[in-house]
Amino acid sequence: MPQPDAAPVVHAAHALDLGVSTDGILTAEVAPLRARALRFRSKKGGTPQGRSGPRVHPEFDESMPGEYPVHLKEAIADMPTAPGVYIFHGEEGDLPLYIGKSVHLRNRVLSHLRNAQEARLWRQTRRISHQRTAGEIGALLLEARLIKEQQPLFNQKLRRNRQLCSLRLRHGQLEVVHAKEVNFATEDRLFGLFGSRRSALDALAQLADEHRLCLGALGLERLTLGKPCFRQMVNRCGGVCCGAESRQAHDARLSCALAALQVVCWPYSGAIGLVETCLQDPVFRQIHVVRNWCYLGTAPDEEAARALDSVAAGFDADSYKILCKPILCRQVDIIELSATDKGLSDGG
Repeated sequence: MPQPDAAPVVHAAHALDLGVSTDGILTAEVAPLRARALRFRSKKGGTPQGRSGPRVHPEFDESMPGEYPVHLKEAIADMPTAPGVYIFHGEEGDLPLYIGKSVHLRNRVLSHLRNAQEARLWRQTRRISHQRTAGEIGALLLEARLIKEQQPLFNQKLRRNRQLCSLRLRHGQLEVVHAKEVNFATEDRLFGLFGSRRSALDALAQLADEHRLCLGALGLERLTLGKPCFRQMVNRCGGVCCGAESRQAHDARLSCALAALQVVCWPYSGAIGLVETCLQDPVFRQIHVVRNWCYLGTAPDEEAARALDSVAAGFDADSYKILCKPILCRQVDIIELSATDKGLSDGG
């Protein structure tokens, strides 16, 4: 779990990752113990002094002694062994300290409380609430929405509203466009999702280095007629700027470089419902309503799901990352909620 003042992490790629773990908190109380452990391991031939490997969050071990605060025992006793979202609440105004999700709520919450590195969190916690979902997709969607709505202290990756932007390719040249100006759900030839213009340009510069692309040909630098660009003189450009290679060869490399970053247009004309059934309780069924890669809400049946389609929707990067793979790969059952839908269900 990150420190409260840590910088937000910009996620440029759009691939779904259902296994993201939560970073831990290194408290002042734990730091001296950790330092002594590092010195001990150094003497025994383990990790060198002053260095450590990646932090690993232990899963709950039933054999470990109970060390969590007594006042949280009731919340833990009521925590189900099912998917959902959990919230650690603090004192003032019942404010949320941390919001998380899991396919096994009880084990995940207990793993927080058994982790000494997260003592700062659970020592400030006065109660723990939860909301069940039918499956992992519903938990991911609900977690992302609640974090953005409630702005918990210890969540960072989804907490801050970013100036979402992307790279748009037109006539062989790239430009940075923002979601507030362009509908990312319907705009063609968009590549990558970035938290700022600077991060988009940095990603493009890295691609140019890896694939020997010309920034001048891409419209990002001025070229002097008949002279190579600086990158070509240091062998970082293939030479399209000075005739050393054809524009066709340059643009072919550009297409290959951008392919993995392409933002997929919304494949339906309207809203759809993703049907999720709880494995532990097959009677528990939810329909997650989505339009233009934006999560509109969850309903128990089709009638209620269609009512959610009345909500205005714009492109949401977090929903896109969560839903892209399940929708495009048809990993879940899909219900068309708009009569005019002609998307994937028609073989498109």
